Amino acid sequence: MALLQRTFKAFHYRDFRLMWIGACVSTIGTWMQTQAQNWLVLEISGNPFYLGLDAFLGQIPIFLFTLVGGVVADRLDRRHVLMGSQVIQLTCAFTLALLISYGKVHIWHILSLSFLVGTAQAFGGPAYSALIPTLVGKEDLPNAIALNSIQFNLARMIGPAIGLLAMTKISTAWCFYLNGFSYLAVIATLIMARTSFTPKPSQTSVMESMKQGFGFIRGQSAMGSLIVLAFLMTMLGIPVLTFLPVFARDIFKQGPDGYTMLLEVAGGGSIVGALLVATFHHMSHKGRLAMVNLMVLGVCVIGFSFSTNRLVSYGLLFVGSAALISVFALINSLVQTITTDEMRGRVMSVYNMAFRGGMPFGSLVSGKFVKDFGAPVVVAVNGFLLIMLALWFMPARKKVTEL
Repeated sequence: MALLQRTFKAFHYRDFRLMWIGACVSTIGTWMQTQAQNWLVLEISGNPFYLGLDAFLGQIPIFLFTLVGGVVADRLDRRHVLMGSQVIQLTCAFTLALLISYGKVHIWHILSLSFLVGTAQAFGGPAYSALIPTLVGKEDLPNAIALNSIQFNLARMIGPAIGLLAMTKISTAWCFYLNGFSYLAVIATLIMARTSFTPKPSQTSVMESMKQGFGFIRGQSAMGSLIVLAFLMTMLGIPVLTFLPVFARDIFKQGPDGYTMLLEVAGGGSIVGALLVATFHHMSHKGRLAMVNLMVLGVCVIGFSFSTNRLVSYGLLFVGSAALISVFALINSLVQTITTDEMRGRVMSVYNMAFRGGMPFGSLVSGKFVKDFGAPVVVAVNGFLLIMLALWFMPARKKVTEL
């Protein structure tokens, strides 16, 4: 009982529970759409490069606009910013659903709407990241971040399962309709939640506010290294998930059901990784543990790349996903812990720019090489580079490993 109470400590806070439930429902819808959209892109184009391009266009706005989003999150009510983001994403989901329903969808529709959704997330992401710490006590922040990771990955298991039923029993378009409706859950919880942060009137320009954010980051000894690490680990670690449809189709000779199973395994591993971080969130030397997990991730990615046995591949993907999410949760909690609430929107926007910015570049570059060398070789090289990254950070960036 004591272990359960420690693992789910942040659920003692009413507003965090509300936000967690709303975000989980919305993320289930997002994963339904992601699954259907990835398979749709591969089906329409027949070219794995477009998987990488779609991921790039969905993530690059975060890299381009999230700094402005961070300033906005520190100046306006974060709930209102997040609501606006949800409305835009809801509209995009319904638009794509209607295009599919009437047989009018083309690859450029998908790519354009991915860019628009990414732009909305560039403003919603910093607002959400900055909102969560205001809902719990500071001592329970690492636990809240880990539970938020569980929410994301629980949805990653449920969403594809429901999505597969919708694709096979009704139509692909219903994955997009249901995602559109799921955004209403976040809007409802935002209306009900109360926050402790009230933005102060600011006379400084947007550029000056950004400079203040960068100045705060430079003043924190390990912050710069954590942000660089966030960029590199996502650039190298996320492509294995981006190209799961290719592994399902080309390596295991399966269709959407095989792809869904890979997503389920990855989601299950991620939940285990997040639960471990949530349970032991008071442990010391989080930075060193993150580097160990990063090496485990690299080894699993290499093994998964060259495995042709489905059971072995499932095991490697499960362990690798657990390591991946634990690294994300540990680094995120370290950044949040050393950030003040007045600067949180701007600092988290820089972190999100790095964390989410690594994804489009990794997906685009990997997508280009996948076309020439095949997914297994490219993903294996990324795994090797993840191991090298962890080995380099251990002696070269002691300020991170000592946190």
